[in-house]
Amino acid sequence: MNIWHISDTHGYHDLLKIPDNIDMVIHSGDCSNPRDPYNNEPEVRGFIDWYKELPIKHKIYVAGNHDSSIEKGLVTKKDFEDYGIIYLENDYTVIEKIKIFGSPYTPNFGNWSFMKERHKLERLWRDAIPDDTDILVTHGPPKGILDKSENRDHQLECCGDKSLLNKILEVKPSYHLFGHIHNNGDIINAGIQKLSNYNIFFSNGSVVTDRKFGILTSNGNIFRI
Repeated sequence: MNIWHISDTHGYHDLLKIPDNIDMVIHSGDCSNPRDPYNNEPEVRGFIDWYKELPIKHKIYVAGNHDSSIEKGLVTKKDFEDYGIIYLENDYTVIEKIKIFGSPYTPNFGNWSFMKERHKLERLWRDAIPDDTDILVTHGPPKGILDKSENRDHQLECCGDKSLLNKILEVKPSYHLFGHIHNNGDIINAGIQKLSNYNIFFSNGSVVTDRKFGILTSNGNIFRI
């Protein structure tokens, strides 16, 4: 099965080039921008209108910290499912014997959506992620993998979640898909990485670069499982 992973389109999904021969597309969050859920809702619905028309059999969406209208219930799981899109929020689906778990939650940083304190995330990952997961989809990255950014002091740091990494190394899914941390100047996070000692591929599917929204710097990642 050929899978196209995209993330953090932030309203610029129309700029993506739709690849050929794709069986499944997975979007790992932030299809929208505004913090206010009522301003956010039209962007999410516009994304759904685009997403439903993609000539791809299986479509999955996991929300992100900018998708405030989803968190507030203005856009619901049913709004996705009415158009044949699978929406995952701390839940899983099985497609052609491939088990895919999705969660929108990331560690607290600012006043955004689907965020929890890191110690609460540790409990979430422990209790929610099935041990037989084949593809894990979260909005945010694990610690130290395609997650580098500048902090408020302009120092480089890894922004991912350590408890998520611990759970991944325990479960050992074939793929972990995420976004949230974009490219930032000379810092490149978009792409696929494999740890040398584990047969796990990590995909940061973010397609934008910080402070350069409106120009896509990636077209997502394609892999076969």
